[in-house]
Amino acid sequence: MELTDIQQLFDNYHRRLAKVDLRFKRYLYSKINWNARLIGIKGARGVGKTTMLLQHILENYEDVDQALYISLDDLWFSSYTLMDLVDWACQHGIMRLYLDEVHRYENWALNLKNIYDNYPDMSIVYTSSSLLIMDNAKVDLSRRQTTYTLAGLSFREFLALEQAIDLDPIPFAELLKKHVSHAMQIVKQIKVAPLFEAYLEHGCYPFYRESVEDFTTRLREVVSLVIDTDLPSVENVTFETVHKVKRLLMIISERVPFVPNMSELWKQLATNNELGLRMLYALDKAQILSLMTSKTKNYKYLFKPDKIFLGNPNLMHVLCSKVDTGNERETFFFNQLGVVCDVKYPKQGDFLINDKYLFEVGGKHKNFEQIADVPNSFLAVDDTEIGVGNRIPLWMFGLLY
Repeated sequence: MELTDIQQLFDNYHRRLAKVDLRFKRYLYSKINWNARLIGIKGARGVGKTTMLLQHILENYEDVDQALYISLDDLWFSSYTLMDLVDWACQHGIMRLYLDEVHRYENWALNLKNIYDNYPDMSIVYTSSSLLIMDNAKVDLSRRQTTYTLAGLSFREFLALEQAIDLDPIPFAELLKKHVSHAMQIVKQIKVAPLFEAYLEHGCYPFYRESVEDFTTRLREVVSLVIDTDLPSVENVTFETVHKVKRLLMIISERVPFVPNMSELWKQLATNNELGLRMLYALDKAQILSLMTSKTKNYKYLFKPDKIFLGNPNLMHVLCSKVDTGNERETFFFNQLGVVCDVKYPKQGDFLINDKYLFEVGGKHKNFEQIADVPNSFLAVDDTEIGVGNRIPLWMFGLLY
């Protein structure tokens, strides 16, 4: 293979690099051990995986052509294979590859295993759909790779991206104890309420910066791509199943947070329990839905969820015909806490955090009536800038990562 055969990949790579901004980086960027030989980063579409790879290249290579970024859904791979690329790269001294959309490449896991085993000087960073359970691929990469999951933008990151205020993440335990002092410092500098409202509408995906006006259309396209393209590339599903997944999503979107009657739901979809649960958990992995359960979720052994939410508040504004404020509050809380804590469905209250802390979520007039006399119980209250005692402003739970 000659340089002319690969020039197209370099042209695409250079065009992407030219548009990368280094001023804002996602929370995961500094947590990744970039020195590992095989790194896997999964996450929902649109949360910034590609940008993170390109930022790392720009920051760490004086000559960017010492590395190469490629999207594995590029048409170039209709004529050549990934192993063709690796052979060429090795011959030309390029020993660091950044592979995007790896789930779109047939037998991706086997290829990565062979590269890892047969090219000991080659390092690879790859991204994939959050639908992919990397350790459960047909070829086990778990002993070879270091894996990470990138969540959507937190409210803290949104504030930084908007250049409103740059804050360090507040650990959950510290937030419970010191939320008043943190809030007092923050509200001196910014007006929280309008920024929080904007975040709930469009702040979970970095691409909102490109055009807020087109955000709804863009997010709808992201959801469609996940179901139409990512799902079939990861799961063995038929066109009929894809159609049922879309119908399932629309049914749930009109009822969230949804306490499921499974037999009624499967009857509406003309499906059985096994396929129905597969569809639900696929949407959960894709971060389009969030399934809350009273026990730890296990993607190998699927069981009925206790409550179903949309994956984040932005999806409510795109998929629901009407956004209920109470549901939006709970969706935000579940979405933000789920990144850093274990969140379960409790017998009493709204959310059980780390098997210890019980939370009720509501407006500023919410009281402790429903969780009175329960140890380690808290309220997450909206429309409040500064809390008191165990009453913590809802927006502050967006500062955890």
